[in-house]
Amino acid sequence: MFVRGVEERDVTRSGDSAEVIVVGGGPAGATTAWGLARLGADVLVVERARFPRPKPCAEYLSPQASRVLADMGALEPIEQAGAAHLAGMTVRAPNGVTFEGRFAAAHGFRGFRDQGLAIRRPVLDAIVLDRARAAGARVAERTQVTGVVRDASGRACGVRVRGDDGRDRDLLARLVVGADGLHSVVARRLGLARTSRWPRRIAFVAHYRDVAGMGDCGEMLVGHAGYCGLADVGGGITNVAIVVPRSRAAGARGDAASFFQRTLASQPGLAARFARATRVSQVQVTGPFAAHARRAWAAGAALVGDAADFFDPFTGEGIYAALRGGELLAPHLHAALRAGSSRASDAALAAYDRARRSEFAGKWRVERLVALAVSSPFLLNQVARALARHTHLADLLVGVAGDFVPARELLRPGFLLPLLVPVRTR
Repeated sequence: MFVRGVEERDVTRSGDSAEVIVVGGGPAGATTAWGLARLGADVLVVERARFPRPKPCAEYLSPQASRVLADMGALEPIEQAGAAHLAGMTVRAPNGVTFEGRFAAAHGFRGFRDQGLAIRRPVLDAIVLDRARAAGARVAERTQVTGVVRDASGRACGVRVRGDDGRDRDLLARLVVGADGLHSVVARRLGLARTSRWPRRIAFVAHYRDVAGMGDCGEMLVGHAGYCGLADVGGGITNVAIVVPRSRAAGARGDAASFFQRTLASQPGLAARFARATRVSQVQVTGPFAAHARRAWAAGAALVGDAADFFDPFTGEGIYAALRGGELLAPHLHAALRAGSSRASDAALAAYDRARRSEFAGKWRVERLVALAVSSPFLLNQVARALARHTHLADLLVGVAGDFVPARELLRPGFLLPLLVPVRTR
C-alpha cells in the first residue's frame, strides 16, 4: 500500500515515524505528549517554531491549571521563574461600575490553589515542553506541518512537513494529534474546522513595564467596542490585551502599534496609568476568534486545545482548557493504540470527544452568555451594578472562570434573578 508516494510500513522508533505525532508544542500538545510518553508510547512532537518563542495570549492560568502543572512537575519551575499570583478578577463595565471577584471566597468551593498564576508564554511553554521531553517524548522544532497524510481508506497516518531546507517529507504515525492552535492545519486538512459568525474579534497583545495601579487581581475593562485586559505577569511586567470586533480592526494589522496606543489612550482612566509605562515587546495580533471544530476526532486523528475550540478570551481559561484537554486525550490515545482494529481505535477517539464535551460543555455555555453581555453595553452595565452590590455572586462568577466552581452554579435562579432585577440608583 502507498500513501502519497510514500510506501506504508510498520511504525518504528525512527526519525521519520512514531506511534503518535503531535502537531504543536504549546500547552495542549506538550501535555498530551507528556501523558502519552508516561504510558510508554513513542511520541513525536512537531513544532514549527523554536522555543522559547513569543505567543499572543492573555497569559493567565486559572487556579485549576496549577493542578495539572503540579502533576506534570512543571509548577515548581514556573514558580521559580517568577510567575505572578492573581487573587481574582476585577471587571469595569462601560458605565464605569466596577465589581471584583476573588478565588478565595465564602461560596464553599475551593480550587487547587486560592490564586491563579500569570507568566509569559515563552517561559511557560518551554517549561511544559521540557516536561514532555523528560517523560520521553521526542521534539522536532522548526518543522512546519503542511498537510495530513492519509492511507488508501482515508485514515490519517502521518503528516507532511517542510524543514529548514525547504524540502517536504512525510512522517508516518499510527495516530495524529492536532494541537496546532486557532488556525489548525490538521483541523482544516481533515475537514473538521468550522468558523462561527459571532463573535468575530481580533486581539492585540503587548507587554509594558511600570503600569500604574496594578494590584493583585487581573483586570477586564469593557468599553462600547471591545475590552482591554491587564494582568501582572511577574518582574514588573504587565500583559496588556486589547480585543475588538474584526470590523474595527480592519487595516490595523499594518500598524498594530499605533492602533494599540490610540486604543489605550481612548480608554477612560487608562491613559494616566500608562503615562510612565514603557512597552517592552512588539504588539502581536491574533484572531479572529469563534473557531470550533465540528468534532474533535477523525479516523486516526484527534484535536486538542485551541485547534478544537477557541471562542473568546474574556473568561481567560484557554491555557487551562489546553492543559486539561491534553490530560483528557492522552489515555484515550493510548487506548486507541492498543485497540485491535481501526474500528476499535476510532471508538476510543470518539470516547475522548464525548469526555471533552462533558468536561467543557458548561464552560462553553458560560462563554456564550459572557460574550452576549460583553457585546451589549446596556446588559453588561446592569450585570455589573448587580455584581458590585452582591459581591458573593461576583466571587461565584470568578470561581467558574477559575475552573473550580461548576458552571451550573451560574444557571441557578439564586444567581440569575439578582442580575435581572434592576438596581435602583439615586
